[in-house]
Amino acid sequence: MFIFILQLRHMFEGQSEIYLFAVFSGLVWALWILKVVLSRRYRPATAPYDVSTSVVIPVVDEPLDLFRDVLQRIVDQEPDEVIVVINGAPNPGLEAVCDEFGGLVQRVHTPIPGKRNAVKIGTQMSRGEITVLVDSDTVWTDGTLPELVKPFADPNVGGVTTRQRILEPERSWITRWADWLENTRALYSMPAQSYLGQVGCLPGRTIAFRRRILVQVMDAFMTEKFLGVFLEVSDDRTLTNLTLKAGYKTVYQYSSLVYTDAPLQVKKLFKQQLRWSRGSQYNTLRMLPWMIGHAPVLAVFFLTDIILPFLLFGTLAGWVYRAVSGTGINLYQAILETTTGVQGIAWVVGLMVVSSVLSMAIRQIRHLQEKPSDFFRLPVFIIVSTLFLMPIRLLGFFRMAHVAGWGTRAGAYVGSKDDAGNGDLIAELESIDPHAPRDLVDRTPPRGTPAVGGARRPDEDDTDARLALRTRTRTRTEVEEPVAARPRRNLQVLVPYLIGLTIFAGMAVFYV
Repeated sequence: MFIFILQLRHMFEGQSEIYLFAVFSGLVWALWILKVVLSRRYRPATAPYDVSTSVVIPVVDEPLDLFRDVLQRIVDQEPDEVIVVINGAPNPGLEAVCDEFGGLVQRVHTPIPGKRNAVKIGTQMSRGEITVLVDSDTVWTDGTLPELVKPFADPNVGGVTTRQRILEPERSWITRWADWLENTRALYSMPAQSYLGQVGCLPGRTIAFRRRILVQVMDAFMTEKFLGVFLEVSDDRTLTNLTLKAGYKTVYQYSSLVYTDAPLQVKKLFKQQLRWSRGSQYNTLRMLPWMIGHAPVLAVFFLTDIILPFLLFGTLAGWVYRAVSGTGINLYQAILETTTGVQGIAWVVGLMVVSSVLSMAIRQIRHLQEKPSDFFRLPVFIIVSTLFLMPIRLLGFFRMAHVAGWGTRAGAYVGSKDDAGNGDLIAELESIDPHAPRDLVDRTPPRGTPAVGGARRPDEDDTDARLALRTRTRTRTEVEEPVAARPRRNLQVLVPYLIGLTIFAGMAVFYV
């Protein structure tokens, strides 16, 4: 804050230089003020609303005790039906947990790994007017469901999400940081956007949609591409986009609370944040024309989210350039000249730390009112959010047109084999007999897996049958399936790089 004020003063005194850090800080403060003004007008829905509900839970793998608790808490709130869609490899443990609830929980299996196909299957099976999509590690609190459906009393509301916190945040600094981020979003961004009826991303841990909207947008949800790729991840943002474009409101219900887990390892945290960053920025650019015409404030929120990491990187690079080249004006120079040596450096560092902490404390005042002890953790929060999260957002921007999977779950969708989209979820779905039910094992089982009905597979023990199978396969391939041409590279992956380099080149003008 201290350097920001000095730079503003210097610019307003008629100097020709424009400070990128002042632009960066100005955007941060302007966005925060906008969120404060809008969020103060937000009110959650309060009137009870009676409506039929179907809960759909896509799951790849989960600790059985946790999954049992997840199901129990959902069943206790008496939705009209609970549908568990196990995707990927068969999972007898998850099946057994589902069966513990008897007829209260339906389960179905699909061999196709990926949340989107599981959502499609669950939606097709659901019968409630409201379909609630729930992540398999999300723990509901008392009243989550009845509170969640209250906004649907307004027929213009198409999607609703909950307030979300992290389970046992005291476990590590990572969980504390993740919970802090979730609470800040719940106190500022979500209510601000909800007041406008335009929550830009209904987080996927628990989202409720009108079933007819999901049916209406399902084809687009399963096939839409941007920059030449189909992005399996960011399914929640995609469904939110499609709901908004269909003409419905998307809102946030603060009184509906759920808890979810967070990574405990930096590597998994990195992969999670990179996945979110790629999906968010990918969908921002895809949705930008619509937002500019129909939701300009939402466009400001998400475009600023893209621009800030570039400005921060440009600011840091500019400081290095100024120091090396000896150009520009050093606003700390007077302190260093009048107080030399270690004492001068200590004053400069002290002013930077104190002003940064006070600046962040103001912007985090609502969270600190709930948890005053976090004031002493502000330096760590600032360092992690700046030096860890901002670079990930830059990397996510440049990598948004590269196909990739979830990255944090074994057995989940792993993305395309090439940048042209070959081998992605859509290609795998198209490769399956369209008349075969999606909830059966349609792909060839792994080696050693018994065939349906217990018959022996020819690749287990019967050598003659195995050779015959290979011969038939080779002959059929040679006759019916000519060798495919090498897949073309998707040149659109270069678009984010060109945009990013253009932004960096523009910022360099201020320094050179």
